[in-house]
Amino acid sequence: MLKVKGLTKIFGGLRAVDNASLEVAAGQIVSLIGPNGAGKTTLFASIAGFHKINEGQVELLGKNIVGLEVHEIARLGMVRTFQITQPFAKLSVLENIAVGAYQQFAVRDQAHAHARLIAEKVGMAGMLDQPASELTVAGRKRLELARALATGPKLLLLDEVMAGLNPQEIIEIIALIRSIRDSGVTILLIEHVMHAVMSLSEYIYVLSYGKIIAEGKPEEVVNNREVIEAYLGRGAADQMTGQAQGVEHA
Repeated sequence: MLKVKGLTKIFGGLRAVDNASLEVAAGQIVSLIGPNGAGKTTLFASIAGFHKINEGQVELLGKNIVGLEVHEIARLGMVRTFQITQPFAKLSVLENIAVGAYQQFAVRDQAHAHARLIAEKVGMAGMLDQPASELTVAGRKRLELARALATGPKLLLLDEVMAGLNPQEIIEIIALIRSIRDSGVTILLIEHVMHAVMSLSEYIYVLSYGKIIAEGKPEEVVNNREVIEAYLGRGAADQMTGQAQGVEHA
């Protein structure tokens, strides 16, 4: 579905993303994790065409998409959400979702009909007439998801869709992400809610200082020394590694 090879993005003298490579197979939920400032959102934005990359290749469904405009990439089937949600505050929930639907349906009635179907899928059917400005954080997150889904994506890039949510809302979003995948949409997500990452992901990439430092299945990544050190520091990594070795030798 998606192949990224050697992607590098430089801002001035900063290599925000440094020779990063990853793959996402059709039907998977893959996570990109890492400490704050690691370059995750920059990598997302570069993959989706929001940043012009300095080096590397990005292929979607076997097609090179480097240099394409964002709307061209979206038409090919890859759409991203944003960490900071920005709904059209003066429009209703229905009208916001329809913004995404217009990519598939040029006729207003058709776009609105599709938007209603998407609202049903994300649990917003009872909010269609509500102004987007009145939504809670959880509501805005669902709206962001709905607007992206309304474009008819094959691959959805989710940027911290669980940030700011309470535990019950996180449980609901986890279930929603699974249902989106089960409907045929492949998912690559950035997330800091680790129990959600471990629950959802079939494969995980770890980014630190712009570099992919580890990858693998959840159980492999969570015990990786470099990952522990990136999140908690060398001292914690030494301690946890020592404890693990002690258990092995006991």
